[in-house]
Amino acid sequence: MNDLLLRTLRGQDTERRPLWIMRQAGRYLPEYRALRERFSFEELCARPDLAAEVTLMPINRFPLDAAIVFADIMSPISALGINVEFAPGPVINKPLRSKAAVQALSIPTQDEIAPTVLETVRLVKKELSGRVPVLGFTGGPWTLAAYLVQGRGVRDFPALRALAIDKPRVLTELLERLTALSSSYLKGQVESGVDAVQIFETWSGVLSVSDWSLLVKPHLENLLENVGQLGVPCILFMQNATHLLAEMTTLSADGFSVDWRVDMAELRQSLGPQKILQGNLDPAILLAGPESTSRAARRLLQDIPPVGHIVNLGHGILPQTPMESVEALIGVVHSEVQECSRTSASAGEEV
Repeated sequence: MNDLLLRTLRGQDTERRPLWIMRQAGRYLPEYRALRERFSFEELCARPDLAAEVTLMPINRFPLDAAIVFADIMSPISALGINVEFAPGPVINKPLRSKAAVQALSIPTQDEIAPTVLETVRLVKKELSGRVPVLGFTGGPWTLAAYLVQGRGVRDFPALRALAIDKPRVLTELLERLTALSSSYLKGQVESGVDAVQIFETWSGVLSVSDWSLLVKPHLENLLENVGQLGVPCILFMQNATHLLAEMTTLSADGFSVDWRVDMAELRQSLGPQKILQGNLDPAILLAGPESTSRAARRLLQDIPPVGHIVNLGHGILPQTPMESVEALIGVVHSEVQECSRTSASAGEEV
């Protein structure tokens, strides 16, 4: 197996930095767009054979270092008895904003949580035969709650933040239920064969440090404790969370994924060489073409020593991204083949 990603997450030496791309199985790929002409997004998610095909598309096209399972962040939510529609993003027609609504949620068994995703994992593992590791994922409790309470993705999720003030106990119960759901969901993915997982706590950046520590951190700590018992590495991603980095990096995740607003050189210097970091090219840079992508990628590699760094974007790749830009990014990363040791990382920080 190409285990660059797994070795990096375990703090081991590697011959180069691993690279994968958030939303790498998606709309920027012509083969994905061709499939979408025949099937809806919901159909792709509902059929494990199609979801596995989409998962493998970027791996068959590019020399990436991990496959991430094609699914939606809301895939486990139907197990709670909630209907999720896509228009095109997730829409909840009856947002959860009362004690009665939260207490009416189903309490699913592990086998009832996104069984199509688990079958997709099994199909992908069989097809890959160890070529690259398979990444599973889940939404973080706060991020899932953002959609369930707001009803759809909107700027800053005001209904969720209002619920935290007006009905804090209702929100706490919802977050506890979502923590349990995500824990079971990830356990099912690991048992089905994923080699590592990522938690997308994407929308917690809308909170202040004090509110994040009160509303998000305890539930993330519980989720990470549960994941820690599964025996696979875990990456935590948060967007627009520069103000939360000091708190975020105290959590027990194996790796921390940050967006393009973060200065990676400063972050590495403040954390030292032991923390595993992922990111953080601005996805918009790839829209500017391969030359701009190459320059930005080289700057990133110069800013942060190779040890303990996973190359990725600061968020999902954009649908309009040219294939040539992806190839340019991969080319820059692959050209940096070197002995990545803790010694060289420390020396790089002292220069």
